[in-house]
Amino acid sequence: MTLFSKSLFSAGALMFAATMQVWAQGSGSGTGYLKTSVDPGRAGVFVDGKYMGPAANFKIARKYTLTVGEHEVRIVDPRYQEVTRKVSIAQGKTTTIAEKLTPVPLATPPFGKLRTDGFAKFSAVYINDKFYGHTDEFNNFAQAMLLNPGEYKIRIVPVDGGAAHEETIKIEADKLTIVKGK
Repeated sequence: MTLFSKSLFSAGALMFAATMQVWAQGSGSGTGYLKTSVDPGRAGVFVDGKYMGPAANFKIARKYTLTVGEHEVRIVDPRYQEVTRKVSIAQGKTTTIAEKLTPVPLATPPFGKLRTDGFAKFSAVYINDKFYGHTDEFNNFAQAMLLNPGEYKIRIVPVDGGAAHEETIKIEADKLTIVKGK
């Protein structure tokens, strides 16, 4: 082994040791995971008041990374009774919440339709400050939200926490209203 290759070997070993030390420290960083098994899967998951996305996204392959300790988890879908649970997240462990939501009585006609267009995937849709779902549920020719005629304040918030889109719209019976993103 030449002096040059010994130096590279020593540098590589040193980098490996440093990486392992950082990894070991990171594994003690105070995080655990949350998975959801919710029926219906389109229900929104809020952790400590922050919208995380639809429940079905975190059922099998993905999970929420949370700090160790107690957290409040709300599961919200306007067609069902809201569920709030306290969960305890343990270091490096996965906690799963399983819920079957209870339906609420259906609204009665007449209805107008609301569609979203041009927003980031899974952006939260709020109507009059109440969570109603995510943009992917209302964003194509075959999908729309049914609302009774009237004026509504719409707020669409990207799941990544970017700037919210807000506007007031008027829903008319048997007509389609499209809220467009920039």
